[in-house]
Amino acid sequence: MQRGNISVQTENIFPIIKKFLYSDQEIFLRELISNAVDATNKLKTLSRKGVFGGELGDTTIEILIDDAANTLTIRDKGIGMTEEEVMKYLNQVAFSSATEFLEKYKDESSIIGHFGLGFYSAFMVADKVEVVTKSFQEGSQGVTWSCEGNPEFELADNDKEARGTDIVLHISEDSKEFLEESRIKGLLDKYCKFLPVEISFKDEVINNPTPLWKKNPADLTDEDYKEFYKELHPFGQPPLFWIHLNIDYPFNLTGILYFPQLNNSLELQRNKIQLYCNQVYVTDDLREIVPEFLTLLHGVIDSPDIPLNVSRSYLQSDRNVRRIRNYITKKVAEKLQELFKNDREDFQEKWNNIGTLVKYGMISEEKFNDKAMKFALLKNIDSEYFTIDEYKEKIEANQKDKNDRLIAIYTNNPNEHHSFVEAAQNYSYDVLEMDTVIDNHFMQHLETKVEGLSFTRVDANTADKLIEKDETRESVLSESEQESVKTVFDGQVGAGATVMTEALSPDDQPVIITKPEFLRRMREMSMMQGMEMGNMPESFNVVINTNHAIIANQLLKAENEEKQGEIAKYLYNLALLNQGMLKGADLTAFINSSIENLK
Repeated sequence: MQRGNISVQTENIFPIIKKFLYSDQEIFLRELISNAVDATNKLKTLSRKGVFGGELGDTTIEILIDDAANTLTIRDKGIGMTEEEVMKYLNQVAFSSATEFLEKYKDESSIIGHFGLGFYSAFMVADKVEVVTKSFQEGSQGVTWSCEGNPEFELADNDKEARGTDIVLHISEDSKEFLEESRIKGLLDKYCKFLPVEISFKDEVINNPTPLWKKNPADLTDEDYKEFYKELHPFGQPPLFWIHLNIDYPFNLTGILYFPQLNNSLELQRNKIQLYCNQVYVTDDLREIVPEFLTLLHGVIDSPDIPLNVSRSYLQSDRNVRRIRNYITKKVAEKLQELFKNDREDFQEKWNNIGTLVKYGMISEEKFNDKAMKFALLKNIDSEYFTIDEYKEKIEANQKDKNDRLIAIYTNNPNEHHSFVEAAQNYSYDVLEMDTVIDNHFMQHLETKVEGLSFTRVDANTADKLIEKDETRESVLSESEQESVKTVFDGQVGAGATVMTEALSPDDQPVIITKPEFLRRMREMSMMQGMEMGNMPESFNVVINTNHAIIANQLLKAENEEKQGEIAKYLYNLALLNQGMLKGADLTAFINSSIENLK
C-alpha cells in the first residue's frame, strides 16, 4: 500500500477559477466587498475584546473607478495584513483567514467568508491584481502584493500610512464594462444593498447596514415594515401583511415575508424573495428552500446555516434546507391562522387577495393543508364566507343526494350563469363562487380530502337534477310525443350535443344546455395541461323541458315539420346564447332572423 499527497499544480488553478468557479463574472465584486466587510468586522471584534485599543474612526468601504488607469479599487479601513499574513492568506489557494478567525473567536457569526476562494474571483475580470495593505498592529510595515493571474507574484514594502487594504483591479480588455459607473452601481444595489458596513460609491453611501429583518420585531411599527417594503419594491402596491421570521435554534434564520396583493393571479414571481447569508445577497432562486406556493410572496430570508456551494451562487440541498423549508411553511400557516382567529372580518376582506395562495398551498403541501383546513374559506354568490366545516353544516339539510353525499353547487361566472343560479336558488340551493385560476384543482383536492363532499357546477344539469334525489316529476307528453320532440331537435343541434327530454317544472326554461361535470372538468384540465382532449369539441346536453307550454303546445302543434324545425332552432339558439356559446356567424344569423320576425 502506498500513501501520499495529491499534487495540485498552481499553473492550472487560475484558468479553473477564471472559467468555472463562479457562474457569473459579476460575482467578483460581491466577493471582494464581502472580504472588505470581514476585515472591518474583525477589527470591530478586536476592538470590543480590547485587543485593538485605537480609534475605529470611519470604517466606510470605498469603491473607486479610475478611467485613466483602467482600475477598479475596493478600499477598506479594516484589520489589514502584515507581510507574514499576506504570504499566508494570499499565496495559499482555498486558505480562509475568516475560517481561522472564527476558530479563535467562535461567537462571531457576522464573518462572511469561509472558503478562502473569494479573493481569486478578481482574476475573472483583471489582468493584474494589486493588494496594498497595512496591518492595524502597532509599528506594522505596509506591503504591496501583486500578481498577473499566474503562480508568480511580487511582494514589496510600501509607505501606506492608514490601516486597511486596497484591492486594485487592473481591468482586462474584455471586462471593460466593470469600469462603467452604471454597471458598478447596479451590482452594488444587487449584491451589497444590505451589507453590515457602510459602502461608498461616488461619495454616496449606497447600502442600508441595519436592514429591518435584523432588528427586534417588538421595536418595529407597521409603518417601519411598509417603508422597508418600499425599499425592496419601490413600485409595488402596499403589502397586505407580513411575517417577521426570527429563529436561532436548531438553525439561525431571520427575514421578513410580505403578502402582496395577488387578487386572482397565480404568477410565480420567483425573483421576489431574496436569500442572504450574513446580509450578503446570494440568490433569488429559492426553489429548494421555499415551497413553490410561497414564491408568490415577497421579501428576504437571511441565514448563515443554509448550505451554499463554494462560490455562494446557489443552494446545496441537505437536512437543514428541509428543516428551514418546513419552518417557513409552518410560520406562514400560523400567521394566517392568527389573522383569521383575531379578526375574521378583516381576514375575509383579504381573502380575494390571499385565497389563491392558500388554495395552492393546500394542494401542494400536505402539512400546510392540514393547518389551512381551519381557515380556508368558501365564498357564496351572496358574499358570505364559510370555513369548510361551516359550509358542510350549512348544506347538510338540503344538499344531500340519494347516496348521502353533500353536493356543493358552484359557479365560476355568476353573470354568465345567472339563469342557472336563479333556478338553483328556486330549489333553495346555496351557490358558491369558485372563479380563481386554481379552483378546478382546489375542488378536486377537497373532494379527496373531505369525505362525502362533491362539487358540481350550476350548469352541469337542470336544477332539479343537480342533486340526485329519489323524487320524480311526470311529463304532460306521452312517450311517443317526447320521441317526436327529440327527433325535431336532433335535426337542429350541432356537433358535441346530446338531445334529451326531461319533465321539468313548467316555470323552467323550454330548452336548457347543460355541461356534464366530469366531462367538462376533464376537458378543462386537459386544456390547462396542453393535452389532446383540450382540442376536442365541447360536449354538452340539450335538455328539452317537456312540461313547458311552448314545447307542449306551439312546437308539437305547429302546422308542418318546417315550422317545428324553426321553433326548435330558435329555442336551441336561445339556449346557446344563455350559455355564451352562440358566436360568430351563427350569432349574426340569429340576430338578423330575430329582427326579421319583428317586422
